[in-house]
Amino acid sequence: MEANAINKLTLTSMTADEKLKLARFLDTTSDFLSTGYKQGDRDYHFEDSDPVASHDAQATADLKPAGLQAEDSLEAISLQVKNCAACSLGEGRKNAVPGEGVPQPLVMIIGEGPGADEDAGGRPFVGKAGQLLDKMLGSIGLFRESNCFIANVVKCRPPGNRDPEPDEVAACSPFLRRQIKLLKPRYILCVGRVAARCLLNADGSLASFRGKLHELIIEDTAFPLLVTYHPSALLRDEELKRPAWEDLKTLRAKLEDEGGLTP
Repeated sequence: MEANAINKLTLTSMTADEKLKLARFLDTTSDFLSTGYKQGDRDYHFEDSDPVASHDAQATADLKPAGLQAEDSLEAISLQVKNCAACSLGEGRKNAVPGEGVPQPLVMIIGEGPGADEDAGGRPFVGKAGQLLDKMLGSIGLFRESNCFIANVVKCRPPGNRDPEPDEVAACSPFLRRQIKLLKPRYILCVGRVAARCLLNADGSLASFRGKLHELIIEDTAFPLLVTYHPSALLRDEELKRPAWEDLKTLRAKLEDEGGLTP
């Protein structure tokens, strides 16, 4: 091995000092094998590895057969989400909540973030609001088990169910965008004002977002997006159920027109 070949090695999950010790060992071995004498120490400038990035890279690689270039996948994203420490939300979570559903769904439902029930179980929308969401979707022929995927803007629960901070949204945004790119949903249904603001990168009330078709652009691909009330809002105010039903009927009609659902 050339003495400077150490610079070409992929050294993951190692400190700078550990890398230097390994480099010195390899240099010494190479010197004795080539001349029988120890040469002078070479200069190296190593940095500590990023344990999160190293873990994520290895997790992605482990999912692919040997000899093939690793491609993105929902499984890789899920592993990375569960091991993410990019923002402070990871410090207080019990479980990260990557999302669940089917590949190539008709509709991807995106909410704000996990609550207590979701944090406890690692699944999205499983509490009272989630049970209502399942009924809302089922009323127009949509089910997480067969034709939907459900996720959130942030993958870990904000303390006290507060709104996520901008840096927390930014940390999770790459995960969500990758999911959307892989899933290629016919439509995105955004539930709640916070999620709508984050996805559309716009200020405004929920009323200003409802009743119109938006577009979410991911790498030159436009995904049609509709906004409706978060099911937790319906639990607090039953008068919102009627306008939410109108939103769902609009989504159903668009899916029927495109052949995604049978009238």
